[in-house]
Amino acid sequence: MPIVHHELRRIARRHMAGERSGHTLQTTALVNEAYLRLVGSQEVRWQDRAHFFAISSQLMRRILVDHARKRNYQKRGAGERPVTLVENLDAAPQKGADMVALDESLEALAAVDPRKSKVVEMKFFGGLSVEEIAEVLQVSQQTVLRDWKLAKVWLLRELDKREV
Repeated sequence: MPIVHHELRRIARRHMAGERSGHTLQTTALVNEAYLRLVGSQEVRWQDRAHFFAISSQLMRRILVDHARKRNYQKRGAGERPVTLVENLDAAPQKGADMVALDESLEALAAVDPRKSKVVEMKFFGGLSVEEIAEVLQVSQQTVLRDWKLAKVWLLRELDKREV
């Protein structure tokens, strides 16, 4: 169990590294929330270690995206009537908003090519190796590398479209 916990914390730290400073979720809270969701799910049939960590990483990403959406909703008044400002304020985009845009782009990729989307989740968010991803998806390592390259290009193009 300590080895599993250590690996979950490593995955959580990787997820949290992309978040804004002062994030209200801490690494331990992210691990705990993912663990609670994992324990509560009786429907998953674990194939092996890599599959477990891939699902764990996916859950952590979901938790962070949900948190970012909630934060953005509250930041925009949580349903209150909008007020227009006379002055134009320059504000840097929030990393939470970036997480939402990335999630939406990943969802769009999943609609087009689910395997490429899974490769991105496992490699980028989960930190799984090419070998582990190939094992989970039951494809060759070359296929994983090819999917990774194509998915990166696709996501960059999709994110550029969203900024315009």
